[in-house]
Amino acid sequence: MSKNKKVGSIAVPYLVTIFIGILVIGGGTFFFLHKIGVLGGEKELSEPPPKQVTTTTYEDNHTILFILDEPDKKCSTTFLLMRSIPKDKKLAFVCIPSNTIALIDGAQQNIALSYQQGGATSAVKFTESVFGITIDRYMKLDSAAFIKICDILGGVTYPVDEDIAGFNGDGSSQYLNAEQIDKLVTYAMFAGGETDRAMRACSIITQMVNQSDLVRVADNFDNSFNNVVNMTETDITAIDYKKHKVAIKTMLERGTAIASPFTMEGTDADSDFIPNQGFINDFKDRFFKEAEN
Repeated sequence: MSKNKKVGSIAVPYLVTIFIGILVIGGGTFFFLHKIGVLGGEKELSEPPPKQVTTTTYEDNHTILFILDEPDKKCSTTFLLMRSIPKDKKLAFVCIPSNTIALIDGAQQNIALSYQQGGATSAVKFTESVFGITIDRYMKLDSAAFIKICDILGGVTYPVDEDIAGFNGDGSSQYLNAEQIDKLVTYAMFAGGETDRAMRACSIITQMVNQSDLVRVADNFDNSFNNVVNMTETDITAIDYKKHKVAIKTMLERGTAIASPFTMEGTDADSDFIPNQGFINDFKDRFFKEAEN
């Protein structure tokens, strides 16, 4: 046998041995990596976390008494009652004239005097007695806080028919910025007195809500709420906000023309205003019937 043939006969089994070794080692490595899920095989997909579904119910209804107090304007305090029904995407506003009187616990009382003597909580108790409802929370605003809210909502286009400096005064619609809204709401010389001022304040605020970009308001709701709460005297808590936040934001995002103004009906008696019980009963039937069920 020649030398070359001998070398070839040794090389062939040697190569076969190396090849088998590679298969054994490589196969084992592949099996190991496959086993731990690095290579090959179909991995079981983990189920996505379930979505949190929050349903708006009538338990999200709430009632707030807003009190605008700007003594430097030499104007009476403004009392605005708001009923919120997020499930129905409704806000109802009633502005209560500051000269409103009522017989409470056998004595004649006045909302402005009640507020002056006992603060916001006394105004809440007066309003609860007159309407026969429960008011959940109150928010007392000064000029800066009210202007901040108007800025958040974005102003309003509104007809002004009073001869007031800084306004057209001809009854034509004009855009009012936050400072102008504050000035108009606290104007003390309307021809119809406090009843007239209350009606206009309710109308302006309602139109401002309905003209706002409510989706934008909802997107910035957390920040806006914190800013306003820190500027006011209120018994609204972080827990209250957390409880109703989703429902309120849903109402803002999906509602259209959600706010309705209601003129407090009643009788002027000298310098006093006596509310009409029929109006109060109708208002309760429309916006508080869910609370009674």
